[in-house]
Amino acid sequence: MTRQVLSNAKIVLPAKTIEGSVVIENGRIAEILPGRNFTSSLDLNGRLLIPGIIDIHTDYIEKELSPRPESRFPVELALHYMDLRAISCGITTVLSAARISGERGGGLGSWTGDGLELARLYDSFFDRTKARHLIHIRWDTSFEPAEPALQELQKLRSIGNLVYNDNIPGERQFRDLEGVVRRQAERRGISLEQSKKLMDERIAKARLVNNRSKVKAALAGKIPLGSHDDTTVEHVIEAHESGATLSEMPCSIEAARKAKELGMMVCMGAPNYYRGGSHCGNLSCVEALAEGLVDILCSDYHFPSLLAAVLKMMESGTNPAEAINLVSRNPARYLGLDSETGSIEIGKRADLAVVEPRAGFGAVSHVFVEGRLRFQADEERFGAAQTNMSPQYAEA
Repeated sequence: MTRQVLSNAKIVLPAKTIEGSVVIENGRIAEILPGRNFTSSLDLNGRLLIPGIIDIHTDYIEKELSPRPESRFPVELALHYMDLRAISCGITTVLSAARISGERGGGLGSWTGDGLELARLYDSFFDRTKARHLIHIRWDTSFEPAEPALQELQKLRSIGNLVYNDNIPGERQFRDLEGVVRRQAERRGISLEQSKKLMDERIAKARLVNNRSKVKAALAGKIPLGSHDDTTVEHVIEAHESGATLSEMPCSIEAARKAKELGMMVCMGAPNYYRGGSHCGNLSCVEALAEGLVDILCSDYHFPSLLAAVLKMMESGTNPAEAINLVSRNPARYLGLDSETGSIEIGKRADLAVVEPRAGFGAVSHVFVEGRLRFQADEERFGAAQTNMSPQYAEA
């Protein structure tokens, strides 16, 4: 039996924080011992011990696949270094966004890339990474036929969730239609009149198809569903009727309120909170949190912001358990993983991160995934993190 003891820690539980020790046996949390420290253990020197962070939406893979518009790198290389980046930020489960639509001619990980192909590759890397890596499907609601993709999604173990991504220009995040037309004209080297004509044709074509009912029929109850960039009350109602249990990054306070009214969870970007507002002028996470409308934070495009955001909340007086739940327990609940991970409770997987709060961010020293040490920094200050011990501990 492999037994590990993490001692002298501030342990963030689902409803409170205690000081003491956690015992890990065979990859799971075996004991939580308040007020007790042991000499034969990994001494955490009073640092925070939190559940491993669960990131339900990141675009980070794009940065590794294509750090410049015309440069491409292999998925194996990109995933390896994204994995290292994630685990060093205390993230133990990562969902990378991949778009599935009628456009599949672009490079993998790009907006017009083949999201199914990226998901297939993630399947081949399963269990070969430090953190768990899944795919967050950005599902275009206006393409046909949808059935082949829906059938394949059910066979892939790398699928974490699917979010409706309605990208009709002039709506949701793309409400500035004139700006969209202008940027298209500049990108293609055509006149504004030509760009406007192409855009009108694209909008008309997109509005002819709505495949949400097919997604619900095929996947509801099998894969967690959500909706992205809801802006109006009507958007949220449509999403809810289509099986969505999550409103991800709503663009207006009205949409966030309606989602909560309907019993949906609401996810906002951690960078939005940390920076004090949306980088594209949408709903402020600070404003939504003030009304109690936010259940989950995701990294969106910046891994370090997850931990930095919750520590910033704690600095401002938020209960540590309430803050940490936004990046662990609540996302696990949405994904249907909360019986196994997402909180420090006896019997759950030992997905854990050791954190030293600093001014404006958190320094991660150790990360465990199912009890296995996957990341360690500051090695000189810590002894071996894993030892085979007898059932009796030498208490300090």
